[in-house]
Amino acid sequence: MEGLETVLVTGGNGFVGLHIVLQLLQKGYKVRTTLRSMANKDKLIETLKANGVSSFENLSFVEAELASDDHWQEAMKDCKYVLSVASPMFFEIPKDENKAIRPAVEGILRVLKFACNAGVRRVVMTSNFGAVGFSQTDKRRQTTEADWTDPNLKGLSIYEKSKLLAEQAAWEFIKNQSGNLEFVTINPVAIFGPSLNGHVSGSLDILKNMLDGTWKAIPPIPLNIVDVRDVALLHILAMENPNANGQRFIASADGQISMPEIATFLKTARPEVSGKVSSKKIPAFVLKIASLFNEQAKQGAMFIRMNRNVSNAKAKTDLGWKPVANLEESILASVDSMIKFNSIQNDHKNG
Repeated sequence: MEGLETVLVTGGNGFVGLHIVLQLLQKGYKVRTTLRSMANKDKLIETLKANGVSSFENLSFVEAELASDDHWQEAMKDCKYVLSVASPMFFEIPKDENKAIRPAVEGILRVLKFACNAGVRRVVMTSNFGAVGFSQTDKRRQTTEADWTDPNLKGLSIYEKSKLLAEQAAWEFIKNQSGNLEFVTINPVAIFGPSLNGHVSGSLDILKNMLDGTWKAIPPIPLNIVDVRDVALLHILAMENPNANGQRFIASADGQISMPEIATFLKTARPEVSGKVSSKKIPAFVLKIASLFNEQAKQGAMFIRMNRNVSNAKAKTDLGWKPVANLEESILASVDSMIKFNSIQNDHKNG
């Protein structure tokens, strides 16, 4: 029976991983997930209980991390699919880019090697849009999965570069492997949406910086956004669909929205937490001048130059993906989670 197949999810206690584990269990799969420490197991179970999971007979855990071979053989045993979601952890991005790039590349190659040895049918890798469209500046055409970011692009962060090079290394491994391992990548844009337990995506720093007044003026940067629930669903569809093998899929809601538009929207839709959101905007020319001297501004200038006309047609057409949330719904779900888990202050909660 289809529903009894075993799926390994790496990093099941992460922002995306948790949503994937929840959706897989809801669909009747057996789920095994890796955790860097078994100390995280109880919180994961409590989170799933709080989100409607009542039976845990189809859920198991293995302690494993991307930097070590330990326990990966055990983790992969009898798995038909592997969803490679976990990323190397950095509490601070290292100044030496190789210290970020090497763990990312070695991590995915370790997952692929053990999947090959265990007879896994397919690995679905969580890559990102930074591997696809950051150097695509031609606004007369849509950015698609055929695009690749230039790893030497000015303004590309070490984190984005590590994800890009890890995906390239993965495709190279698949091309040269001796087995029949199938491979798919999911390439999400900025991931917003609801947190299941207070753990959030790094993309939500954008909202946090607006809401807590860190940004005294809002940069004129356009964004593509995708909801975490839709990213999770797309991983599962890419896992299940026979025709997805060998493909990349951009995960993005329809359209785009600029940071000033988000700021205005927040003031209207969630005024109770938007008192510190700045009404000032940084002119684009100021950001361009600052980019000559400042790394953060260099990244901002890159975001302004890049094409934000991003196609999500392939995921919809090939996999039947129907996003559950549009841009505004994802933003509000993010903010409501931040209020719920007290990561931002609700000015009116006592009033």
